[in-house]
Amino acid sequence: MSQQPVQSVSRKLILLIKSGYWLALLIIAAMVMASFILLQQLMAQQQHNDALLDIVSTQKALSQRIVFLAGATGAAPRDKQPALVTALKEATGAFETNYDRLLKETGADPLSPARNDPKSIEYVLFSKPFHLDYFSVGLIANGDRLVSSFQSQLGMQSDGYKGGGDRAGLDASVANATLSGYAALGQRISAFADERSGNMLELHRTLFFATIGVIVLVALFIFRPMSNAILRKTHELVDARNSMAFIAVHDGLTGLHNRTFLTDHFDTLIKGAHRRRERLAVIQFDLDRFKQINDTLGHPAGDYVLVVTAQRMRDSCRASDLCARLGGDEFVMILNGAGTTDDIHALAKRILGEINEPIIFQGATIMPGASAGIAVYPVDADNAQDLLVHADLALYSAKKMGGGSFSFFSEELRRELDYRKQLEHDIRTAIADKSFDVYFQPQVSLTSGKISGIEALVRWKHATRGMISPGEFIPVAEKCGFMPDIGRIVITKAINEAAEWDRAGIDFGRIAVNVSGTELRELDFDEFLFSTLERAGLAPQKLSLEIVESVILDDEKTGIAAKLRHIRAAGVHLELDDFGTGYASLSHVNPNEIDRLKIDRRFVQNINENGDNTKIVRAITELARGLGISIVAEGAETEAELDSLMAIGCDQVQGYSIAFPMPQDKAREWLMARSPKKAKLKVLQGSLA
Repeated sequence: MSQQPVQSVSRKLILLIKSGYWLALLIIAAMVMASFILLQQLMAQQQHNDALLDIVSTQKALSQRIVFLAGATGAAPRDKQPALVTALKEATGAFETNYDRLLKETGADPLSPARNDPKSIEYVLFSKPFHLDYFSVGLIANGDRLVSSFQSQLGMQSDGYKGGGDRAGLDASVANATLSGYAALGQRISAFADERSGNMLELHRTLFFATIGVIVLVALFIFRPMSNAILRKTHELVDARNSMAFIAVHDGLTGLHNRTFLTDHFDTLIKGAHRRRERLAVIQFDLDRFKQINDTLGHPAGDYVLVVTAQRMRDSCRASDLCARLGGDEFVMILNGAGTTDDIHALAKRILGEINEPIIFQGATIMPGASAGIAVYPVDADNAQDLLVHADLALYSAKKMGGGSFSFFSEELRRELDYRKQLEHDIRTAIADKSFDVYFQPQVSLTSGKISGIEALVRWKHATRGMISPGEFIPVAEKCGFMPDIGRIVITKAINEAAEWDRAGIDFGRIAVNVSGTELRELDFDEFLFSTLERAGLAPQKLSLEIVESVILDDEKTGIAAKLRHIRAAGVHLELDDFGTGYASLSHVNPNEIDRLKIDRRFVQNINENGDNTKIVRAITELARGLGISIVAEGAETEAELDSLMAIGCDQVQGYSIAFPMPQDKAREWLMARSPKKAKLKVLQGSLA
């Protein structure tokens, strides 16, 4: 599944979870709010009913008080009647006020059909047998009339009622009827309140259980899937974090610890060995024929060899030891408590023997041929960096002895290391001063003697040690990453000198410079090359780049192929150097990509005596001739070798038998001496006939 659909599905899942989450919250909030409102209504209704019952109770007491005060006022002496009249008036007024409030609060309507319902409030107020409204209004009216009558008799300020007290019928029967009516009204109000409370409680109970049900459903169908999704994503994040943490300190192919882990933990291992007063051995491994395995059987075979080698390393060491892959086919094993030199020797021999066992891949038997270098703490060094460097030097020494074995770091290697460090410093200084020189070795045609080209070779004359061989400083420069800088110095000087020859009319064919894969991987190499040609004023057709087969093998992965096509399209020639020593030569011999093949010197030397070399050179020559590619043999040093090459048909040669590499002044003289002489016109003196 591509990244975009995965992100789309993830976004939809997140949106669905969020929508469900908020929907659930809204439903629960709505139901909780409804329950709260219902409870508030229940409480308000209860308070309303309590207020009505208080009014009913007060009315019952006031009705009895009015009747009592009416009787007591008529029987009391004249001096005490005014106080009783005032009390009667107040009781009657309170009774009237409460009755009006009761009618308002209950909303009773005398015309309502509910007056016929025995369970209704209207039935008590307006119908038989209670007629509470009639008795209440009558009690109020009679009370007011009686108060006015007494006030008139006593000379008090009255409302103007002139009738006698006998017309105000306030006796026990009125009080009892009123009391009975209010008792019935209280029962109706209580029954009605109980009924409404029961209904509201039932509704509240239903709403409560519905809320619980919704919460359960939300938990089952929203929160549970959401929690499961969150838990799953959390586990995925934890697994991803653990994977990232593992990848950060482990090699992705072999599963061994990587260089980062080794760098972070090496010092800790050294401190532990120092604390325990033990030796610690660093064994660095390298597969001697790994490149050949990749080139002949393919990268899957190479990866399989690396995996098997790593597994054999794990199987042959202890749990306290550390195995790491530095990169490519380089491995390191750190042995804690390594013991004596003899113990380390025996252990390294056993481990190397297991690693060098044959490996079967898809029916093919592979001999990895590993070599190892050993450095010991604290004998060889007391820090991680120096131990690794010393183990690497010991590994290099073992490979120089033929490979398949191991070597300990020694004082001799220490001296070589010191020399190498000084050489690195001197190379860096020489690059800054551009003190590398260019020597030139011509290439000629055996049949015509014409110069077909001249190769530019780097030379370095040290200020104190004199001339240093390229075989000595170039490997160091390559390992330290100095070759791109050195290559640009050589290319610039070679192109400038060739431009001088061209302007002077000196025939040199083409100037050929060696270019490594490291130089070609530089992003601006083609720009540098073209700008150098333009500044010097040399045509691109006068330049050849010599590349080795390993560059072609890796070109598709590094982008070198497109760069070479761009350079060749501009007119620069491409030559395949050291032809015959690689592993995919024939598949890359293409006249659309290569202009000339250079037969390696190992096939040319003693070709007159070695029949196999003769067959190889003849086959290469016929192949090149059939493809229309020119060819030059390098390393010809004797007349017999030249004769053999001539007989085979290899016309162009380069070697000591033709000329040694020469500095620019000597090369200029050599070229001028062999350049064709231009005819000069000689003017004859004398008179014309």
